[in-house]
This record gives sequence, C-alpha cells and structure tokens, in this order.
Amino acid sequence: MTAPIIAPDRRLFLGATATAFAALAASGCMTRGAPATTRAAAAGGGFAGYGALVPDPAGLLDLPQGFSYRVISSLGDAMGDGGTVPDRADGMGCFDIGGGEIALVRNHELQPQHDAGGSIARGFGKRDGVFVPGGTTNIVLDAATLAVKRQFRSLGGTIRNCSGGVTPWGTWLTCEEAPTGPGQRYGDGLERNHGWVFEVPASARGLVDAVPLTAMGRFNHEAAAVDPATGIVYMTEDRNDGVLYRFVPKVPGKLAEGGRLQAIVIEGLPDSRNWTNGTMALCKPYRVSWINLDNPEAPQDDLRIRAAAQGATLIARGEGLHMGVNRGKSEVFACCTNGGAKQLGQIMKLTPGLAGAPDMVELFFESESEAQFNYGDNLAVAPNGHLIVCEDQYTDVVDNHIRGITPEGRAYTFARLNAQTELAGGCFSPDGKVMFVNAYSPTATLAITGPWAA
Repeated sequence: MTAPIIAPDRRLFLGATATAFAALAASGCMTRGAPATTRAAAAGGGFAGYGALVPDPAGLLDLPQGFSYRVISSLGDAMGDGGTVPDRADGMGCFDIGGGEIALVRNHELQPQHDAGGSIARGFGKRDGVFVPGGTTNIVLDAATLAVKRQFRSLGGTIRNCSGGVTPWGTWLTCEEAPTGPGQRYGDGLERNHGWVFEVPASARGLVDAVPLTAMGRFNHEAAAVDPATGIVYMTEDRNDGVLYRFVPKVPGKLAEGGRLQAIVIEGLPDSRNWTNGTMALCKPYRVSWINLDNPEAPQDDLRIRAAAQGATLIARGEGLHMGVNRGKSEVFACCTNGGAKQLGQIMKLTPGLAGAPDMVELFFESESEAQFNYGDNLAVAPNGHLIVCEDQYTDVVDNHIRGITPEGRAYTFARLNAQTELAGGCFSPDGKVMFVNAYSPTATLAITGPWAA
C-alpha cells in the first residue's frame, strides 16, 4: 500500500470533507425504487429540496428563498497582471491560503483561436509562435467578506482546460481536454503535443512554470480527485467509450516524479453505460481491479482503446469527480454525463479498499428524467452531504440547472441558469458556507450563500 501523505494541509483537506461525507454514510440505495412514502421516511422527513425557485430580477440565476448570489468576477474584468478575465470559465477549486484569504483557481477552456485576455508571457505550448490561450486564473478573496483582493493569470499555453481537482497539498490539477499536437487533428500550427495534466499552486502570485505531468497520461482529460490517504489520483475521460483511470505516484504528493497509470476493471462488467441492456444494477457493489497501461503518453490518443482491449470497463463520458472521507474511508463520486438507459447521466461511487480489501464500485444514481438531471457535469458535495451537480445540456436551447441529490438518492432542483450557457466549477469554501460556480460563457463567477446545512 502506498505510504500516507504527510503534509501540513492534509488535516484541513480532511476536515473540509469529512463532515459532509458523513451524511452520505448510508447511501440509501435500499430506498430507491420503494414506494414514495417509504422513501420519504428513510429520507428523514422526505427532504425534496429547498422550495420553489425565486425568479432572479437580474435574469441570471434563480435560487430558492433564503439563498442569494453575487458575481465576483466577470469576462473582461481588469486583472492585476495587466490582462483581463478570459472567457469559458470551467472547472474550479477553492483553497484556504491563510492570512484570512481564500483562493479560487479557475480553468478556462480556451482553444487556440480564442482571446487570451491579453498576451501571455510564458507558458507551455505555442501555435504559430504565440502561446495558446488556455490555462487558469487565480482569484484571491477576503475569506470574511468575499471581496476580491487580486486576480491574475496563473497558467498559460495550454488548450481546453476543462476540469481538474484539488489536492491535499494545496494545488489545483488542471486538465487539458485536448489530445492534439503537430500533424494531428486540430493541431495546425501547434509546436508541442497537448492533452496533459498540470499543477497550479493555490498560493501562486502569478504565472507558474507549465510542467506537463506526462506520466499521468495523455488523453481527453476531464476531472481529477486525490485520495488523501494514499496520494492516488483518479481521473475521468470525456469520451463515449472512455474509461476511469488512476495514477499511483512513486512518491505521494510529488506527481512530477512519476508513477503508474492504470484503468479500472469492474468485475463481470465490461460496459457500465447501460445504454442497451442495463447490465450495471443500481446500488449493487462490484469488485474492482486495475490494469497497468503502457506508454501513457499515447501519441495516437489510444489509451482508452488499449485499456478496453485489456479488459477495462467502458464509462460513458466521465466528467465531474469529487473525493471525500467518510468514517475513515475515502469515497470518490464520478459523473458519467450521458450514461444510463435514458442517456441523461449516471453517478458512480468508488470506495478504495483498506488493509488489502478490494476496491468496490456501485451505481449510486441514474437519471430517469430530465427533471432529475440532464447531462450532469461538474460535481461537488454540499455541507449537508448532498451531491451538487452542474448540468451541461447539448441542445440548441439549453435550460441548465444545479441539481441536488440527497444521500437517499432523491434528486431535486437547487438553481436554474437563465443564460444560454452551462454551469461549471461548482465548489465550496473551506468552511462550507459559500458555493462558488461559473457561468461558462460569458465568464461569470458567482458566490452563492444560504442555509446549506438545512
């Protein structure tokens, strides 16, 4: 077993997740499919949401009574480094950086033809001699007032930074959803291969060195989640025929020193998508093993294909990931955006084994209607233990929501976005009092407050 991580931030990381995950201790699988009265009793009074949504006078985000939001950062806002806030805000993490400050590290899913919000002085890759515009920005807030103290670009020269994940040692793993490069599809003018994970410290004061963590694989990256007990990093892949990966580092907490990339094998289940035969049963625990993958740099973007040929289980568009600790056990929740019989989305729960026990996985939730959720993407856990899912619909006219799912598996609507874009980057402040979320384009980063513990 990999040695535990020893880092000053680990207690903070565990403390921020343990309380919320305790509410997910009994997933309530036995109540799903039961009569409504039985489910209501099991749900401790039948929590079905925070009430009707109140139309937003500003026309941006409708919320229940008692909740409110403020916009803390928007497309085009001036930043302290001379640039302006770029567009396409996506995945995001929140960190306590001390001194009464919290920091948001925010992805920008920009492609080479997009505006970077100003010139980029240094970064990873160029197209036609100019750094490509993707990367991250950091927003530093007063923890008490949420006033913006400074914001700046922290990573440049990357492509389509979609999602990522926080680490116990105070960094954000930002992931390129862009396995392209010279001579490849969409690679015209590019000077280097893309499709990597990069690490950005929450404490950064400006642009950091853009070092690709190549051993973590080159594929259509989406999200990442770190097990604080082992340092293992779980990663999703946004492909219809994707797989779930994990990276076992040589040295926990030091990802740049390399490690092993592996793909999940769910015992007796080569396909978890449930598109045709419903082979993955709801709430049934399945044993998991992992296969080693050679050549993780995958110049032909074929990692998932080689993994499936070795027996890896297919996952339907893996996107949001959230890691927490529940009664001493790590748990990973993963959104599969178009999984399920209705192809509206699934949520998996993976529980790494302890003391030699096998890892286990179950299908925690599968959407049966658009009213439950429609194409769930980013995923977080609220202070009361409810899963919070951001929608990203693929229709000409979108009606995206933030959905909640109780520990008993009951879905409810928490918010509705009135803009014609997606919601992304949902995450909570370290004290659990504020949810931050992005409207993707035009970029708007929101802070939502209210009675989360209800």
